[in-house]
Amino acid sequence: MKKMITTVIIVLIAVLTAYITFIYFATYSEGYRSGKLVKISQRGIIFKTWEGTLSQGVSDELQFHFSVEGKNKEVIEQLKTLQGRTVKLTYIERFGTFLWMGDTKYYIKEVKEVDEIINLN
Repeated sequence: MKKMITTVIIVLIAVLTAYITFIYFATYSEGYRSGKLVKISQRGIIFKTWEGTLSQGVSDELQFHFSVEGKNKEVIEQLKTLQGRTVKLTYIERFGTFLWMGDTKYYIKEVKEVDEIINLN
């Protein structure tokens, strides 16, 4: 009986470790979004995460909500500086998230300011 309980506990720990590893390291997609950076803020009570919103048009449906991992200090500082400007974001989409990582499955890896070109023709 003791051997069976030990085996079940080891299997559960292995499955949990595999799940956490998969969620953290596996990416579902990679891509780019551009638009006006509307918001970047630090949220949370216990786990402080950086969350942002990119507006790609006038309706709420055209807003892209994203998270930034706390270890990406350079990206966070760039986003703070570029708030209100048009930016191009490079992101990865994960299969899931954890409380300490952010509210969304989209994580920003790079940010660049975009010069807006107005075409009057």
